[in-house]
Amino acid sequence: MEYIEKTLGDLLREKAEKHPDRDFIVYSDRNLRFSYAGFDRRADELAKGLLAIGLKKGDHIGIWATNVPDWNTVLFAAARAGLVFVTINTGYKLHELDYLLKQSDLKCLVIIDGWRDSDYVSMVYELIPELKTAPRGQLYSEKFPFLKHVIYAGQVKHRGMYSMNEVLLLGRHTDAGELRAIEASLGADDVVNMQYTSGTTGFPKGVMLTHRNIINNGLGIGDNMRLAGEDIVCLPVPLFHCFGLVLGMMAVITHGSCAALLEWFDPLLVLATIQKERCTAVYGVPTMFIAELSHPMFKMFDLSSLRTGIMAGSPCPIETMRQVIDLMHMKEITICYGLTESSPVMTQTRYDDDLETRVETVGRALPGVEVTIRDSETGEECPDGVHGEFCCRGYNTMKGYYKMPEETDRCIDKNGWLHSGDLGVRDGGGCFRVTGRIKDMIIRGGENVYPKEIEDFLYTMPGIKDVQVVGIASEKYGEEVGAFIIPRPGVSLGEEDVRDFCRGRISRFKIPRYVFFVDSFPLTSSGKIQKYLLREMGAKKAGVISAANG
Repeated sequence: MEYIEKTLGDLLREKAEKHPDRDFIVYSDRNLRFSYAGFDRRADELAKGLLAIGLKKGDHIGIWATNVPDWNTVLFAAARAGLVFVTINTGYKLHELDYLLKQSDLKCLVIIDGWRDSDYVSMVYELIPELKTAPRGQLYSEKFPFLKHVIYAGQVKHRGMYSMNEVLLLGRHTDAGELRAIEASLGADDVVNMQYTSGTTGFPKGVMLTHRNIINNGLGIGDNMRLAGEDIVCLPVPLFHCFGLVLGMMAVITHGSCAALLEWFDPLLVLATIQKERCTAVYGVPTMFIAELSHPMFKMFDLSSLRTGIMAGSPCPIETMRQVIDLMHMKEITICYGLTESSPVMTQTRYDDDLETRVETVGRALPGVEVTIRDSETGEECPDGVHGEFCCRGYNTMKGYYKMPEETDRCIDKNGWLHSGDLGVRDGGGCFRVTGRIKDMIIRGGENVYPKEIEDFLYTMPGIKDVQVVGIASEKYGEEVGAFIIPRPGVSLGEEDVRDFCRGRISRFKIPRYVFFVDSFPLTSSGKIQKYLLREMGAKKAGVISAANG
């Protein structure tokens, strides 16, 4: 693989010169389209506008928004102006935003009205009351001394905030000299993006990613999907997460393709976008594909243009994969594995892998990335077939955690290996399997139980739509196996039905001691299942069960 040693701003300009009239970003639901050349001009104007309001090379600019049209404008403008672009989880509440504003040293915050039950404008005023009285550009907050600017990504005027149009207008009337000088000083190894880990344990950490990290990860991902200029990739996944930003936008721009974006996931809008734009690829976590396939209007849409896509975030049930390939025509769909700290993809299946490889493994290492399974105690590399910790090394390794050198050293060892905290195994063909997180592994009476193994088995039981397995605390065994099950519509299942299905098919110690039937799983804003919440729910339910049985 030949690396791209460019900045994101330079890469956009190169593509705009080569393919000026080709669609780069499309919002099919409102017929909004940006050509490569048109988007390049808009990003340039915003970059000049950001410098005009007082931002300097190296400053941090954050965006708290769904996949709105100017989300990507801010990304590319920030990259061109030498700013560090900080993505903020759309599901954050006051406490989490407070932490991020302090920890990330944001100088500028871009927001929208809000999302779901969160009013971003009100929350920002609550955290930064000085914003209502300070002249724009002259904000001083004792609580957030770095923060000087808030930009509202919309038309409405809010006290103390610039509107996006005002900043763009400033850029149109600002000479490009300063911007061009900054661009000339930038390099591929500069930090361009900071993404905060989900924070399901401990405090969230700001992962510093460089131009080289994310551009080349996108290049390798797109190569494995055979992306080209004629491809149109439907992206209903959040851009604040690596799935949208790197697997999505970076794969698209490195291959001169087009991104058909949705502001948020809606299965009907996904299906309509695919049909209207004749999309050749679509991304999603398994729950998104399940929602599309089970939508009552699914059969009304023509999805025959689809060829490929990515399913990632959590393991895919084999029946779902079969339906995606057969009913959605995605014969070349791929599976990716990684984490934010690895930019994020370490391994990926290839477009021509068989069904078993795409369901039972997460593929092979990306070109340019070394991936090994290592003993978490000794650090030695594990032979094929032996469980250990996923580790990787290569161009994709993060620069580090922002202002957390000790945490960085714990994650990246002295030999440059990035430790994922995930358990896995490699087979003789070089394909990797994920067997769970180190902290997700269940130890029952001294026996190691891998949740994914039991989940894969339970998926074969008729009547089960989705399942997640976690450890439930036990005085006798240390931990017991707990299964959270979403039944298929119209199917009646009981706890003993599940255990009876397991008996004789899996080891006794792997049979779920607790079976809970639920309507849904708790998810992060990026669609990942929060197993720690399931463990907490299971412990409470098991306590009730124990008391009742006592």
